Amino acid sequence: MSTNKTESPPSTEAKTSIQVIERMMKLLDVLAQHADPVPLKQLALETGLHPSTAHRILGAMTHSGFVERSDAGIYRLGIRLLELGSIVKSRISLRETAMPYMLKLHAATGESVNLGVRAGDEIVYVERTSSGRASVRVVHIVGARAPLHTTATGKLFLVEDGLERIRDYARRTGLPASTPASITALPALEKELERVRRHGVAFDLDEVEAGVRCIAAGIRDDDGELIAGLSLSTPSERFNPDWAPLVRETADEISRALGYLAPKAA
Repeated sequence: MSTNKTESPPSTEAKTSIQVIERMMKLLDVLAQHADPVPLKQLALETGLHPSTAHRILGAMTHSGFVERSDAGIYRLGIRLLELGSIVKSRISLRETAMPYMLKLHAATGESVNLGVRAGDEIVYVERTSSGRASVRVVHIVGARAPLHTTATGKLFLVEDGLERIRDYARRTGLPASTPASITALPALEKELERVRRHGVAFDLDEVEAGVRCIAAGIRDDDGELIAGLSLSTPSERFNPDWAPLVRETADEISRALGYLAPKAA
């Protein structure tokens, strides 16, 4: 006896339900493209739906709070979408989101990749991959801290602060040295941060630990706020500044995964 089973074709009811969902998504996409409320006629035109079909679906979406309808018969996105968006945002984990991209960068370079966040006047490393390509291992231990002005990631945050707050930081901390290569004078720090601002990446050249160099690029959230830095760490003898675009591209990918939309070029 044959045990093969022939799958039944989708029922008419299932097909209809899927079609309604597809039409709802079309309407939401069109509404999202318009800053101002949109009349029914225009929605029907841009979605290719019959006005009566669009009206019926919009009515159900209005009842659920996904769409709002004014007395003039024009529509805009509803508050329910904002509520759901807030839930999604609260459940996005920076570390979980970043790790697949960190592993990809690690695989491409064979070097340690670190995720650092700001804690006052220091950078705290919250995630990392360790290098296994040679006997020399470069690892930023999770939970380790380092001053902003000596770390590549810290320099990204100082650039974000602006000149006045950079000077406040220098007065407050005294710019202590971690190694002979550390920047300890404000004019030199300001010059370094201007380079970071221009290129969108930062370097640590033996400034935190002698014999270790880093490249970092910033990670932004959906509000455009700098929330972390992605850094690639290598022994000084293996340091390759040509990896900078790859580090920046990876950081940009993480930012987009967190909902960040880069401003369009003028």
